[in-house]
Amino acid sequence: MLPWTVLGLALSLRLALARSGAERGPPASAPQGDLLFLLDSSASVSHYEFSRVREFLGRLAALLPLGPGALRASLVHVGSRPHTEFAFGQHSSSQAVQDATRAAAQRMGDTNTGLALAYAKEQLFAKEAGARPGVPKVLVWVTDGGSSDPVGPPMQELKDLGVTVFVVSTGRGNLLELSAAASAPAEKHLFFVDVDDLHIITAALRASILDAMWPQHLRASEITSSSFRLAWPPLLTLDSGYYVLELAPSAEPRTARLQQLPGNATGWTWAGLDPDTDYDVALVPESNVRLLGPQHLRVRTLPEETGPERIVVSHARPRSLRVSWAPALGPAAALGYHVQVGPLLGGAAQRVEVPAGSNSTTLQGLAPGTAYLVTVTAAFRSGRERALSAKACTPDGERSRAPRPAPPGAGGREP
Repeated sequence: MLPWTVLGLALSLRLALARSGAERGPPASAPQGDLLFLLDSSASVSHYEFSRVREFLGRLAALLPLGPGALRASLVHVGSRPHTEFAFGQHSSSQAVQDATRAAAQRMGDTNTGLALAYAKEQLFAKEAGARPGVPKVLVWVTDGGSSDPVGPPMQELKDLGVTVFVVSTGRGNLLELSAAASAPAEKHLFFVDVDDLHIITAALRASILDAMWPQHLRASEITSSSFRLAWPPLLTLDSGYYVLELAPSAEPRTARLQQLPGNATGWTWAGLDPDTDYDVALVPESNVRLLGPQHLRVRTLPEETGPERIVVSHARPRSLRVSWAPALGPAAALGYHVQVGPLLGGAAQRVEVPAGSNSTTLQGLAPGTAYLVTVTAAFRSGRERALSAKACTPDGERSRAPRPAPPGAGGREP
């Protein structure tokens, strides 16, 4: 019986150690970062859709290494006013995040996404709110596509702070606006999927989040025609050395640019680059403590994004104008256009969406004899826009004519 007793004790000890490891959370090698789920909880989302999205986020949390020494998650509702379901560091395990996410109740109200983004920047991604300095930040925005307030400016402020933005739309959103909201390139950060098929993107979104949180090597993101952002794992510390970044056009290696960065840096943005050009990048860690080899990468900037040119206004009528323009051509052709028209002296403006491939539209519902400002904006896959404006004027309408006096004898007999 003794061998069986020893075997039983060994199995019991192994189970105890396994449970202990599970309670401690992710291993020390797990990535570190702050992950914010931004959930549309407004009245524009049905209760059924909300429950499906909530289940999707819970399933996604189950696949991520959440814990004190790894990823930390927060959930914010979009409504009339933003509401924090739980903040960073409030839950110390993946299971706790799952349970809290699945227990979240819909808030209803308006869809003030821009207000929620500004709240996230000031209240959640700030150090005072528990966000950790020096770790990657990721935002996952799940939306039905609409917002009652502007999303672009506050979203850009977050991206300027280094936040990687993923957008999951349940299929009714505007492609141009959502492409601009997501991090570049949009094809890697924007997901269009039916609410009943969210499970299809779970694995891909998880892999993308982990890649943004824990770069295994030097990598590039936010690539545009004139810039790109570099990220790398923490190889040094502030006290153990520094980095030297080298950048040179592949065709002209002698024109290299150098940038020295402190040892605690994990990212840098190169700007002022030429469009449609290959660049060779080298990250050289310099340290007297440990020997680390350089990392190399080749990055190609996007083709130049040229906006619309030569706006032509024709077929002017008292209540309509036809607007045409030279389209943005070439490798960086526009995804589409939007045309905005408003009175020069102030008043309500209207906006018309024009698909890619078209370069004209007729603006209706205008006022006679009024000067207007017409702006044509091209939206590109990178999320950037190029605009051109022109003045136009509708002609006066037909003026009412005074009735002509009736000729003598008309309408009756002379006495």
